[in-house]
Amino acid sequence: MEESVETLSENVNLTQHCQARFESMKSQLHQRGFLSIRHLLHVAGYTDHDLYYTENGKPHLKDGKYISITHSYNFTAIIVSATVEVGIDIEMQRDKILRIASRFTPLKEYRTLANDDAVIRKLTIVWGAKEALYKIYGVKGLSFLQHINVTNFDFEDYKTDAVINYHGKHSKYAIDFLEFEGFTCVYAQAL
Repeated sequence: MEESVETLSENVNLTQHCQARFESMKSQLHQRGFLSIRHLLHVAGYTDHDLYYTENGKPHLKDGKYISITHSYNFTAIIVSATVEVGIDIEMQRDKILRIASRFTPLKEYRTLANDDAVIRKLTIVWGAKEALYKIYGVKGLSFLQHINVTNFDFEDYKTDAVINYHGKHSKYAIDFLEFEGFTCVYAQAL
């Protein structure tokens, strides 16, 4: 997002609820992020009026297509699918992930990597994959560590797969990722 609030507001018609949310935002970065999502909706042929959220906060489109939304600092993205559930996540690659890794994945799997930068990149991809899958699944109680398993991968593949095992239900997903400007974008789709 490099555009101004005014530019991002063009062709965007907010619902009353979203207009109130927007007006309550004190940070211009948050305002721009909020509007950029609505701008992306417009580019995809939707308006704010086509979007609604469940009580768990999962977004849906009124036409029945699947949608997922993400933002991180100056980047925002949406993904829309007519046929399968999808999830998307953008994360900044930061060393903070080393401190929290044990909460979402068995860290021993990544000790074979050559340096901390490679470990940070790998963990950011795994975290992003689990975030995208959490957005697809959309239920409270789903544990990143206990219920979501991302298959190990090589950076050069730009993809992997994952499984969610939750309350006896076994679901498989395709995971794709890309890295840019110190960020990682991961998107998932149900198989």
